[in-house]
Amino acid sequence: MSAHAGLSRRERQIIEILYQRGKASVTEVREAMADAPGYSAVRAMMRVLEDKGHVKHQSEGLKYVYVPTVARDKAKRSAVKHLLDTFFADAPHQVVAALLDVSSTRLTSEELDRMSEMIAKARKEGK
Repeated sequence: MSAHAGLSRRERQIIEILYQRGKASVTEVREAMADAPGYSAVRAMMRVLEDKGHVKHQSEGLKYVYVPTVARDKAKRSAVKHLLDTFFADAPHQVVAALLDVSSTRLTSEELDRMSEMIAKARKEGK
């Protein structure tokens, strides 16, 4: 199960803003949202995220700031596993093929070399 499965688009947007900033108040999150709903709606969504265990708040002066409770690296791994389970039926090569297809014009030769190195390392460690 993905660390952020079952979240609405707006909730995922809030989590992403918190990952980018590290921490943020309701006002800061709202200012960073495209086509943001009102302050009360954002505050309510952040309380729901806290109730679901995705964020926690801490006091900074007179305001609350919110931080994600799941480390970004862990959330990334969980999201990739969820993607793999949901769309690629545990066929990692299909994920790589899709990535290369979508990114073929955007990947630099350095990025492709790095991927090749990662594959070679995985192959060596797998024996």
